[in-house]
Amino acid sequence: MILSAEQVAADVADVLFAEVADLDGESDLRDQGMDSVRVMELVEKWRGDGIEGLDYVVLAEDQRLARWAAVLAGLQGVGEPAG
Repeated sequence: MILSAEQVAADVADVLFAEVADLDGESDLRDQGMDSVRVMELVEKWRGDGIEGLDYVVLAEDQRLARWAAVLAGLQGVGEPAG
């Protein structure tokens, strides 16, 4: 399964109990309600969706939705490489 940027945003909105339209892709997700438990929940979900090699630390370092979409795309071989 390929996770699109739109699906990543929908998953993030889901764990934050928010609407996708309310998320700011360039703002720190911690300022939008993200915490370590929710990050880990997303890591486990995305690993279950087939994103092998996804590491909690990579997402925790830069908690912007746009960055997460780029990291996930890179791990899937789509767009820019993660890192």
